[in-house]
Amino acid sequence: MKNTIPFVAAMALVFLSACSSDDNDPVTVEASCSDGIQNGDETGVDCGGSCTPCAAAIDNPATYVFERDGVSTVDFNGQTTRLLMGEELLDALKDPVNTDAELLAKYGHEEGESNFMDLDLNGSSKNLKSKTAASTDYFSANTADQSTIRADFDGWLSAQANEVFPEFDTVASPGNPGQLADGSSTRYVSGQGLEYNQLFNKGLIGALMVDQALNNYLSPAVLDAGDNRTNNDSDTAAEGKSYTDMEHKWDEAYGYVYGLNADVADPNADLGADSFLNKYVGRVEGDADFAGIADTIFQAFKLGRAAIVAKDYATRDAQAAIIREKISEVIAIRAIYYLQQAKASIGGETPAYGTAFHDLSEGYGFIYSLQFTRTPDTDAPYFSKTETDVLLSDLLGDGENGLWDVTPETLDALSVSIADRFSFTLEQAAE
Repeated sequence: MKNTIPFVAAMALVFLSACSSDDNDPVTVEASCSDGIQNGDETGVDCGGSCTPCAAAIDNPATYVFERDGVSTVDFNGQTTRLLMGEELLDALKDPVNTDAELLAKYGHEEGESNFMDLDLNGSSKNLKSKTAASTDYFSANTADQSTIRADFDGWLSAQANEVFPEFDTVASPGNPGQLADGSSTRYVSGQGLEYNQLFNKGLIGALMVDQALNNYLSPAVLDAGDNRTNNDSDTAAEGKSYTDMEHKWDEAYGYVYGLNADVADPNADLGADSFLNKYVGRVEGDADFAGIADTIFQAFKLGRAAIVAKDYATRDAQAAIIREKISEVIAIRAIYYLQQAKASIGGETPAYGTAFHDLSEGYGFIYSLQFTRTPDTDAPYFSKTETDVLLSDLLGDGENGLWDVTPETLDALSVSIADRFSFTLEQAAE
C-alpha cells in the first residue's frame, strides 16, 4: 500500500515551510521556503545553514475566486465545451437512429460541422478525441499506446451503432446482442454482455478528464513550460488575457472536474453536475467511509491555485500530489464498487443479468481508467496499461461469452487486486 499524503487544511492566510537542515531532516514551520539563505529567516526558524527564504504569504480565498486588478483570472472555457460535447455524445449512444459515422463525427468533431444540437459546440474547434490519451507526461512520447486507446473508443462507438442498435428490440442472450431488463430500466448489451455506452462513458473519465487533469495540466512539465515561471513571477499575463499561463493551466485541470457546476467557485454544493468525473467524486463523497474526499480535492485545487499567485511552487506541487492521489482513489473505488454490486446480482438462483451487466460495464470502464491514474510524486499510474489490460481480460475470461460466464470468485479476485494498490479496503469500496 502507498503512504497517504496529509491534507493541508484551508485557511484564510496560510504559511507553509519546507526547510531542510544539513542532515536532510525536514523542519516543518509556518512558511514556505525556496531559494537559499543561512541559519534562519524572518520567521525566526533556524534551518541549520541550508534553509530557503519564505515565500510570500499565501492568500487562500474561501472559494475558487482569483482576480487581478478587479478582473477574474480564472478561465476553463475549453473544458466546459468538451464536457458539453461529451454529454451530447452520451445521449446519442442511447438513440438507435444514429449511425456509426455520426457517433464518430461527434467524438472527433471538426469546427463548423453540425454534429451537435448546441450550435455553439458546432462552431468550436475543440473535440473529445484529440484530448483522449493526450497528456504530456504519459503520451507525448507514447504514440503507440495513444493510438491503441483512441482505437478502443472508436471501436466502442462503431460497435454500439453496428452491433447493438440493430438489435434494440431483441432479447439478448449469450453470444447475441440485444436488450435486458434492469428493474424499470432497459439495458442494451453486446453478445458478451457489455454496454458499449458505459465503456465509452467511464473509460473517457480516465482517458480524457483524469489524464488531462493529473498528467497534463497539473504536471510541472506543463505548468513550468517555456517562460511560465518567469512570467508568473512577474505577473505577466498571457497575450490578451487576464491570467498568466501557469494560472490558466492549473484552471484547465480544475475545469475537467468542475466545468459544469452551477457555481464553479463553490462546486461541492452540486456535485453530479456532469456524467463524468464530477458525478463520481460526488458518489464517493456519499459513502461514509470516504466522506470529506470532495472537500479535500477542492481545497487542494484552491490552495494550489493560491500558491501560484503567491509564487510558492513547492506548495503548488504538494497540492497537485493530493489531487492526484484522491482522484485516483475515486477511479479505483468505483471500479471495485461496481464489481461487488454485480457479484450480488449474479449470485442468486435467478441471476439479474441486466442489472449485473450494467454494473459490470461501468466497472469495466473504471478499470480501463486505472491506467490514467497517478501515484503521488511519481510519473507512473497505479496500474500500467499492461496491468489494466490483464484485469479486463480476466473480467471477460471465465468463458467464451464474456460477462455471461463471469463468476463471483473472479469479481472478488479483481477487487482485491485493485484494493491492494490503495490505502482503503475492498469492504470500504464495496459499500
